[in-house]
Amino acid sequence: MSAWASAAPGGFSTVASIGCVFDRTDELLERLQRAPGEQARQELAPTPDGPAPSRWTLRGVRATFPWLKHYTLSGVWRLLHRHKLHIRSARVRQLSPDPEYLTKLEHLLSCLRDAAAHPDEVVLVFLDEMGYYRWPKEGRTWGPAAPTPAPLADRDGPNNKQWRVIGALNALTGRLDYLDAYIIGREKVIQFYRQLGTVYGEARRIYVVQDNWSIHTHPEVQAALASLPQIEPVWLPTYAPWLNPIEKLWRWLREQVLTLHRLAGDWHALRERVNAFLSQFAEAADELLHYVGLLGEGKLAQALADP
Repeated sequence: MSAWASAAPGGFSTVASIGCVFDRTDELLERLQRAPGEQARQELAPTPDGPAPSRWTLRGVRATFPWLKHYTLSGVWRLLHRHKLHIRSARVRQLSPDPEYLTKLEHLLSCLRDAAAHPDEVVLVFLDEMGYYRWPKEGRTWGPAAPTPAPLADRDGPNNKQWRVIGALNALTGRLDYLDAYIIGREKVIQFYRQLGTVYGEARRIYVVQDNWSIHTHPEVQAALASLPQIEPVWLPTYAPWLNPIEKLWRWLREQVLTLHRLAGDWHALRERVNAFLSQFAEAADELLHYVGLLGEGKLAQALADP
């Protein structure tokens, strides 16, 4: 065996140690930006005819770069970290199929500017609905290492009840108004519109930014809106949740309250805890505005900051 392939202490080979002298960042980065290929397929496919994997693993990286073949997996991990290459969760790039996306976006930004320029007369709220279940969401948390059993998402009880919430987030103040019920249908949506009309009774105009859920366009709902002339619906582009910041509040609720909760056997207590989380934003809440992106450098925040 040549000196280049001889074993070195700690799972490294001489080639590994010598290779560290050279900066291979560009080589690694260029290859890792593309999908794994034939070498990774041969290493990881369970059968000779199996397809290549869709994402990189330490074994796939080692198989792809010949100069890594004598590395242990922990050695590959350390080398990648030295080259500032880390395992990361992917971003999702989703494009709205709405042909009027840009027109609707510009209208939304215009309404935000109007609310920011006339805070005593104009209100803009982001409206949405969400549902949650009695059984907890599974998730990661701190606890003893294996082989101790992992944390338990205890799904106690004979059935998995659901409850629903409709909420409206004030884009300028961070105030949250909401209504919860077993079913959020036409009657509850109409009731909530009227609730907003009462809460913001002094406003000349209430922009209600909402998605294209069929309930919102139902004739009964539209007739009720006609009796509330201060409310003006602002329609989001189809499949564009990134333009509705209240979606991030629902995510926060799931992370803080619904993941690994211990209340599967106490439905009433779980609902009380959800309502307590939402009710903490009953007044102006800058922290919530920061969390959902209405304070900061984002497009929606900038429309509010520079009316």
